[in-house]
Amino acid sequence: MRKKSIALIATALGFALLVPLLGYVYLGTLYASIFLVGYLGGFLLWLTTPSGVDWRRISAPYWLALIAFLALHKFEENRTGFFDQVSARITGAPMPEVSVGLILAILVLPVGAWIAIPVLIKRHFEFGRFLAWTFFASMGITELAHFAMPVLANEPYGYFPGMLSVFILAPLAWWGMARLLQTQPRVSV
Repeated sequence: MRKKSIALIATALGFALLVPLLGYVYLGTLYASIFLVGYLGGFLLWLTTPSGVDWRRISAPYWLALIAFLALHKFEENRTGFFDQVSARITGAPMPEVSVGLILAILVLPVGAWIAIPVLIKRHFEFGRFLAWTFFASMGITELAHFAMPVLANEPYGYFPGMLSVFILAPLAWWGMARLLQTQPRVSV
């Protein structure tokens, strides 16, 4: 197991706060709060758990959760107009125009970081384990916010866009989190 250096902890904390901050700039308080749960939650989970998980332990839940996120969840959100529905039914704020900054802030930066997880962990970079925690916490905890959306909309409880795919996505992420908690120290020969 490797010790987490102060520089690594500061870098991870900075990243954990950067994505919610960009969410705030581009999308507002609600989204920033939701993003903060996954990123700061992932940071705290990473900080308080031992290092040393091997890529093989988390590869199956990682790939399945990533596929569920991109192919099921994002598809459902786009098809059902999740962001437009949040604007119309909860925040009242119009969705911002699609811009390079918006795409970088809520798509390229987080998803790009999550796609780097296998390479970073295989090369034994602890930052990859931090990113794995942010990924699984975002998919397994943050995405549960879909179930709070009807309450925030102050309407009878029912389906809210994006809700159905969370039934598949969240358990896959919980499996990944359980695997991250079951770290096995590497045996040197």
